[in-house]
Amino acid sequence: MESGADFSAEEWQVPASEAVLYRPKSHRHLLVIPVINEGERIRRQLLAIAQAGLDVDVVVADGGSTDGSLDADFISSVPCVRAVLRKTGPGRLSAQLRMAYAWGLAEQYEGIITIDGNGKDGVEAVVRFVEKLDEGYDYIQGSRYRPGGKAENTPLERTIGNRLIHAPLMSVSGRRFFTDTTNGYRAYSRRYLLHPKVRPFRDVFVNYELLFYLTVRAGQLGLRVCEIPVRRSYPKGQPTPTKIRGSGAKLALLRQAIDAALGRFAPR
Repeated sequence: MESGADFSAEEWQVPASEAVLYRPKSHRHLLVIPVINEGERIRRQLLAIAQAGLDVDVVVADGGSTDGSLDADFISSVPCVRAVLRKTGPGRLSAQLRMAYAWGLAEQYEGIITIDGNGKDGVEAVVRFVEKLDEGYDYIQGSRYRPGGKAENTPLERTIGNRLIHAPLMSVSGRRFFTDTTNGYRAYSRRYLLHPKVRPFRDVFVNYELLFYLTVRAGQLGLRVCEIPVRRSYPKGQPTPTKIRGSGAKLALLRQAIDAALGRFAPR
């Protein structure tokens, strides 16, 4: 644990998990990919990351896949993947992220980048995230709407919800102007995740709460925040790859965003 933090790793609330290591650490930054049953999408994405030769180690944060997409023979053939972490405890996306971020900090990575595992995001932007981390930024949000970004086949419902509701809400609460806060493509500095007034390793973060909380908390603490352009492409003429289905799930997502904006996840 770094000096200045007033809590220890023993106090972190992190779901039970299993780790399979494939390679030693070789970079200063970690790319975290949360997945569950992404099939060929995650395989194509990992191969694209390997082909791009990015300056990051990769860890797959598995929520309990049963489709065989992460079998050892395939993963061992992808040179950029350092480890696969499999969550065995309770919780959904935020629990997967807590598991992976805690592992990354324990492994002494200086920054952590997160990209969805469904193949929608352009992996080339990882280079820009690393540059911003090296420049001293603490939270970097990827945006398809920034000049230089690209939004391909984004469902109209998502565009309206993001641009007119979610991003304005997160901008006001986070004291920074954001354009694409539903986008899970982002990066955090080690300093931010270990800040004593952040405390991301709490069981209150189960679903999407951690993403929204970390969006607003950096600006509230006066840390360095920015947005960078990224590409996000939805498949044309195919079902939207998402784990958010039905009006109930969408309303729950909105409630989680409102709770984050109102400061209900800030540590007491």
